[in-house]
Amino acid sequence: MSRSSVRTYGVVVLVLAASCVLGGLVGGPAQAEGESAADLKRRDFARTLALVEDNYAGKVDSEDLVEDAIQGMLRTLDPHSNFLDRETYSEMKDEQRGKFFGLGIQITKRGPDKPLTIIAPIDGTPASRAGLHAGDIIYKIEGEETMDLTVQQAVRRLKGDKGTKVTITIQRPGDEKPFDVTLIRDEIPTKSIPVAFALQNSVGFIRISNFTATTAKELDAALKRLQEQQVTRLLLDLRGNPGGLLDQAVQVSERFLAPGKLVVYTRGRIAGSDQNYVAQKGVERTDLPLIVLVDHSSASASEIVSGAIQDHDRGLVVGESTFGKGLVQRVIPLSDGVTAVAVTTAKYYTPSGRLIQRDYSDLDDYFLDPETSLPQDDSPAAPREVWHTDSGRVVYGGGGITPDHIAKAKRASTFLSRLVRENLLFDFAIRYLAAHPGIEGELAVNDSVLEEFRKFLESRKASFTDEDLKNDREDLSLRLRAQVARVRHGAESEIRVLIEGDVQVQKALTLFDEAARLRGNGEVGSRLGPEASSRPPLPSL
Repeated sequence: MSRSSVRTYGVVVLVLAASCVLGGLVGGPAQAEGESAADLKRRDFARTLALVEDNYAGKVDSEDLVEDAIQGMLRTLDPHSNFLDRETYSEMKDEQRGKFFGLGIQITKRGPDKPLTIIAPIDGTPASRAGLHAGDIIYKIEGEETMDLTVQQAVRRLKGDKGTKVTITIQRPGDEKPFDVTLIRDEIPTKSIPVAFALQNSVGFIRISNFTATTAKELDAALKRLQEQQVTRLLLDLRGNPGGLLDQAVQVSERFLAPGKLVVYTRGRIAGSDQNYVAQKGVERTDLPLIVLVDHSSASASEIVSGAIQDHDRGLVVGESTFGKGLVQRVIPLSDGVTAVAVTTAKYYTPSGRLIQRDYSDLDDYFLDPETSLPQDDSPAAPREVWHTDSGRVVYGGGGITPDHIAKAKRASTFLSRLVRENLLFDFAIRYLAAHPGIEGELAVNDSVLEEFRKFLESRKASFTDEDLKNDREDLSLRLRAQVARVRHGAESEIRVLIEGDVQVQKALTLFDEAARLRGNGEVGSRLGPEASSRPPLPSL
């Protein structure tokens, strides 16, 4: 069956599947006169469901059967068309709204036999007002032990309606007995810009973790704070950003592009899917030299922003090739109101005309190992479509956004990766600060501190060798400093320390003169008209 025929069949089956659950429709064996093959298949689906319900040897859940059928159907379309169950859909809405009702804590669990641990309370939330600390163990929720809960299950129990109460039992490192804390759930903002601060060399550093309904407003506030600190250059970090709302990607791009500049355009088959998104007037903009950091996990909305900046020569893109997601999904609620489907309705193109969608014929390569299937130098190994920026620079379609300057992140050793994965650095920071309450300033990692760390690893029966500690001493010292800084002062302090060893950030800091010259070239090119007739014709799908 062709992909187009699957798509048509899928939409109709989706409607009928919901009808089967609610009304128990069962098609008869005869084909009515004039009934198409597709109609017959839809009747077959309904009849098969009824046959299973009536005849299967075991107990069946019709709702689960239909949901699984919907999921299987959508998976034949593309990697990003999906069924959203009740919990996933609710969490997605919370994330996109930029808020939810809960306690305001970030939690982790190192493994199924490890306790539920608070990474950090969020400032101004019920958790921070109650004095909860990083490293506190949530021993019970409403009297029930948490050891067997996953992080997701715990989060769902901690969330709830605004104004409702929840009692958690805390075991604090250094305290002999656990204690109960009763908290009243409140609105918790989920910031899409976790940090924005000035580096010592007058560079403003802004990290956008995803694109939610509040991202553009958060960016305005961050830019205002940095302007007050008299920064002269900007570093926008989109690494690890999986995307989010299309309109927010457009609004973020507007903060850096002149009014009238094309940000992105979409093309699809259904009415309303063909849209041109142009930077609007009335937006507070900045013209500071700009560098955008990206990596393999920068996807979708992140690629829209970096693609627009690159195509209009507004700034440099530095890092590693992005994920390569050029598909736009529309989330459509189903009849129950609590589940939904995310259906790809269009493809998007950067201002120069690039479709950056990566090949997804092999889903293992697509999701699990993007690094091996993306070009990692300035000249793509595989033939790719060539496009041009406003000033005539060559850029490429397909396979994500290729940076102007490739800077590969330093990969952690197996030893360090295990320390991070098992939260051993975090746990040591908690224990160290409890044992050294009088420490002032930033932690100086010397031989004495490393010896304490060795003893800590031994006490946790962690697997390591003297060679591990010796070979990774520099990176280990940096990460220990960063973890202690985070526990004491929060995420910004941690990132300030980690930037010292961040190869991509350090590379970007050397390129601002080029970014400033590029911005000037783009302005010259734009006077010829970025929307001039010389632009390749917009594709029609």
